Order: sequence, then C-alpha cells, then structure tokens
Amino acid sequence: MNFFILISYILVGYSATAEYPTFKSPHTIRGTAQGTTYDIKYYASDQVISKSEVDSIFRVIDESMSLYKPNSLINQFNSRDVKGVKLDAHMYNVVKASFQYYKMTKGYFDITIFPLLKLWGFGPEGFRFNPSESQIDSVRKTVGLDKIKLRKDYLKKRDKYVSIDLNGIAQGYTVDVLSQFIKSRGVDSFIVEVGGEIYAHGIKPSGERYKIEIQRPYSQQIAPYRLELQNKAITTSGSYEKFRILEGNRISHHIDPHTGRPLMNNTLSVTIIANTAMEADALDNYLMYLEPSAAINFIEKKTDCEAYIIYSENNTLKELQSSGFNNYIY
Repeated sequence: MNFFILISYILVGYSATAEYPTFKSPHTIRGTAQGTTYDIKYYASDQVISKSEVDSIFRVIDESMSLYKPNSLINQFNSRDVKGVKLDAHMYNVVKASFQYYKMTKGYFDITIFPLLKLWGFGPEGFRFNPSESQIDSVRKTVGLDKIKLRKDYLKKRDKYVSIDLNGIAQGYTVDVLSQFIKSRGVDSFIVEVGGEIYAHGIKPSGERYKIEIQRPYSQQIAPYRLELQNKAITTSGSYEKFRILEGNRISHHIDPHTGRPLMNNTLSVTIIANTAMEADALDNYLMYLEPSAAINFIEKKTDCEAYIIYSENNTLKELQSSGFNNYIY
C-alpha cells in the first residue's frame, strides 16, 4: 500500500471505569477472508460473537459473489451456457444496489465491466497480453447494464457473453452485513474493518468515538489526518491498488466502461465517509473517474457523504476535501 493513503483505526481508550454501571470489556476477532484480512472489535459484558460465526458469514457471501470460488452463484451466472440465475439474498441486495449506482454515476459504476477487466489482465486469470483496438471494441459490445435484467430475484442475460463483477461494492456490503449481525447480538459499540474498509458504530465505554487515521502526501512532513467516526463508514479507492505499466504509463484496474480503456487521470485516491460501507465503496470508485473539483462538487450535493481526494498536479501531490470533512477531524 502506498505511503500516502493508509487507513487504520486506533485502538485506544478502551478501559471501562467504575462510573459505568455495566462493565463492558473489549473483544477482538481477527482473520483472513476475501483475499484480505479482517478485524472486528466490540465492547460487551460477555463474548457474544465467535470467530466461527464471523467466518461463516464470509463463507456464505463468498459462495454467492466471489469470482475466485468456481461454484459461486456469480460464476454460475457468468457461464456462457447459463441464461440467468435465481439470486440469493446477498447477491440480490448487491445487484439491486448496483442498478441504482449505475444510474447515479451516469454509467461509470457498471457491474458488467468484467469482460473488459479480464481483457486488460485484471481478472482472476491475471495478465496475458495487451489488447488491440479491435479486441477492445469487440468486448465493449458485451458491456452495459442494458445487457442484463433484474426481475424480482431473477437475474437474466440479454447477451450470452455478458458477465458481471460485484467486487466494486461486495466488500463494503460485507462490512455492512457483519455490522448488522453484531447489532443483532445487542452490541452497541463496535468497529468492523475488512481490507481497509471500515464501519464504526456507537461510542466506547470511555465516552470516546472510534478514531481513524489517514496518511497524507509526504506523511513524514505532514501529520496524518485523524478522524472520529460514530455510526459512519469510511472507504478508500486508489490507482495504486492494482496497476500495470503500459508503454511507459501506469494503468490501473479502474476501466472506463464508456471507452473500454483503463482510467488515466490525475486522481490518485478517493476517501469517502458515508452512512454505509457499500455506499462509500460505490462512490469512492465513481469519484476516481472524475477530475478532483468535479468529484467534490458531486459530493457537496449529497447531504450524508464527505470526500477527501489526493491528486497530482504539475508533478506535485495535492489534497482536496468536501466542506464537511473537517467536522470529522480531531
């Protein structure tokens, strides 16, 4: 991970004091899932959540939407021999939201972009070759939400070559599912992190909010941002995550569905604060496609989101943030 965009949470101030009638001690669950790590911390008088329960949630979601599980529901849908599938609850929730984000982002958030991701070497098979213009044009014909139709809980193809990738919001959705599960156990103070995507709920027994740290450009000279979150999610997308060098240029895994080509602009990373991790996940991807000022203008029109952007201008790293972002800095 690049030095200038590290998100972490700070585990301090977790001791309960005698002034609280019910002693709540910290409980931590850690592990690996979805090709990354996860970390959950919650406060309760007893250990009410087990690691096996958390791992079971990951397993069910992966069996639904993981491109790396050969028999997952999404891979069944992506088979050219299949015309459609009946969705389970998890995949239905994510696909339905994807249609909404497609409209909100003017087609930039497009789950049918998977054939282009594979063509450019960002799919599960990895890099094979740099595509030609004719190959790009050919594959682009299979991309677009008009190629699929969601009717109740049935997802149907209108082109047998269409295939989908839900990774753009599936991890954020997973954070939200885990958060809802923890709430269902009566826990009112916790933080969930999966691969750097975070949701913080409630306050600690000490009365403190959860603290999130974001490293900034030239972090040795500039102190990182430290944010306080309560009932909010925070996620980051960046061109540093997955990239290759093509003809001397660094190309990222953000593929423009309108051109069929990797995104090439001066935005390096976008951090979003939102009510849910799935929404933050969708918006941090979309804002990567926009020029920094346009991205901030978009966020300013939303009353429940904030953004922090790192971009390059004249070989210099710069920052831009929405007007309400400062409200989270302590």
